[in-house]
Amino acid sequence: MQTPSPGAQILLVGNPNVGKSTLFNALCNKSQKTGNYAGVTVASHSGRYLFNGKEVEIIDLPGSYSIYPDSQDEAIFTKYLLDQAHEYSGVVYVLDALNLKRGLLLFQQIQDLGIPTLLVINQIDEARRRGLTIDTEALSKLLGVEILLTNAKDREGIEAIKKAIDEGKFSQHSGITFAIPLEQKALVERIASQTKENNHYKVWTLLSSETYLGRLEALEEKLNDQESKCAVPKRLQTQETVRRYQHIAQILDKITTKTPGRKELLTEKIDSILVHKFWGYVVFLAVLLLMFQLVFFMAEIPMNWIDGLFVSLSEFISANMAEGPLRSLLAEGIVPGIGGIVIFAPQIGILLYLLYLLEDSGYMARVVFLMDRMLRPFGIGGKSIVPLISGVACAIPAIMGTRNIENTKERLITILVTPFMTCAARLPVYTIIIALIIPQDYILGIDQRALALMVMYLLGFVTAMASAFLLKKSIKQNVKTYLILDLPPYKMPQFLYDLRIVLEKVWDFISGAGKVIFAVSIILWVLSYLGPSKDSSQWVDTEVHLDDSYLAQMGKFIEPAVAPLGYDWKMGVSVLSSFAAREVFVGTMATLYSLDEDVEEGRIIDKMRSDTREDGTKVFSFATGISVLIYYAFAMQCISTIAVVYRETRSWRWTLLQLIGMSGLAYIAAMLAYQLLK
Repeated sequence: MQTPSPGAQILLVGNPNVGKSTLFNALCNKSQKTGNYAGVTVASHSGRYLFNGKEVEIIDLPGSYSIYPDSQDEAIFTKYLLDQAHEYSGVVYVLDALNLKRGLLLFQQIQDLGIPTLLVINQIDEARRRGLTIDTEALSKLLGVEILLTNAKDREGIEAIKKAIDEGKFSQHSGITFAIPLEQKALVERIASQTKENNHYKVWTLLSSETYLGRLEALEEKLNDQESKCAVPKRLQTQETVRRYQHIAQILDKITTKTPGRKELLTEKIDSILVHKFWGYVVFLAVLLLMFQLVFFMAEIPMNWIDGLFVSLSEFISANMAEGPLRSLLAEGIVPGIGGIVIFAPQIGILLYLLYLLEDSGYMARVVFLMDRMLRPFGIGGKSIVPLISGVACAIPAIMGTRNIENTKERLITILVTPFMTCAARLPVYTIIIALIIPQDYILGIDQRALALMVMYLLGFVTAMASAFLLKKSIKQNVKTYLILDLPPYKMPQFLYDLRIVLEKVWDFISGAGKVIFAVSIILWVLSYLGPSKDSSQWVDTEVHLDDSYLAQMGKFIEPAVAPLGYDWKMGVSVLSSFAAREVFVGTMATLYSLDEDVEEGRIIDKMRSDTREDGTKVFSFATGISVLIYYAFAMQCISTIAVVYRETRSWRWTLLQLIGMSGLAYIAAMLAYQLLK
């Protein structure tokens, strides 16, 4: 037994989708997002809690099925587990009660490496509902480890885990459960003797690994030509897997009993529709359409309230502050700019909340399975749909989520096409433009605006697939991969927990975008408030009309470049500023229209709708609106995404190709749309 000291570090380990992140959140009072499919955690996360006056650090490692890594997230897991063994006190291994056989493989590998372990069987409530009984006392004796039962979502068993960690109930296995094959036994013993390594399984892992663990130069020197030919890593891994599963099957026969339950039969009936080759896609499109309908319907009242609040705030500042630059900055620059972003928080929150509910219910795992068939012809597989769907929230974590894709070609393609997916930052642009050019009429009871929004999301997905197909032809690699996925049981979503996560995500969006908008608003106000003196004998900057300001001069300088897209100088400035982040477009437009003295007071959308050109035509015509929508559907307007693409690919070539390709496609497609529709 090993007792953690104050400041002890504990690793949280297990297969993907066993509830590790949920358990981590419960232990450390964190709000890390969980998902009902593999690949949610792609990097280690750290959290702390106090128990009996001692601080304990929990490291949540990415899920893995084996100690032999196939992808970057599994490499993170293996590297930490082996290289940092001197830093942590033990491993809390999370085992899914519904997938004991699969989970015990990695558990026994960790045991055989001599790492102190504590076994936690999670989702025990789901096992009971599905008629599965586990004799945990017998299993504890057979494995030689302390076993705790939890239902992490309902925080059952959390205090028992903290107590067990505090009391040091980590078991360090003395023997090796894996019997090394006779044909390699002599070799393993010889190398163990030469290297002074007492743990023969550690030597075996060096022989059987071909990625992170093995083929160390020191080991290569100890193998003669014949031994090198015989020690084929994949073959040795297969031998180990087969033998371990034979041993695990014998254990499970002794400790589990199964009776079929109604819930399992109901799950199969539901899946016959949701993963059907035809009806599965129909249901998925219907779910998307319902989501977008709710985005417009449910968000209308809070958006009007927020808009009225910021308008009132601007009016209050104008009425109660002395006239001057500071009043103008606050009332016409900063407040309208920030209000132009905050107003879309309800729509973003509603969309994210609905997506999280779908994840919790188990439906998103079905979408991953369903999409695998569709994505294969485009050079990517089912694992790619996880970052693609995550890209609906934000491309940055979605691109990082590609680390669980072991095929390097599929991972690169997924990184390059994920920014085409409609992220939350595009939503403010889409909804305000759609509201401007699409009337609130209904087709078969469906809001036309919801249909338009779904079309934009589908356009992003179709463009991503077309780009993936082109990249498939240009990137050479013939390695095939296969999707192995356990479909989780359907569950009741955690409504309050997901609401808390969404509120935090929305606040992160507002605070992150707000900082950019705050800075942009000040810059725009300064450039719009001042202009060159009309008296050529003076070089003093003075307060001027917006059309005579430095900002207008800059905007009119770039106007010839954006005029073919149907944009005036205000839109040109907004597009330029939105390279910092897409949502800045709306905030910039809000600031510019607030600074324009020729536009009547009111909501930003009303100001945009009433704005006219010199010839009396509407600035935001149908053709112009479609042009804006198409531009932002394709444009790579996010500095942070560009940075994370470079970090994940380590290639300026691919990063610049993506930036230039997306920007060029956006410009050409928007120009063609406007010229054809005007």
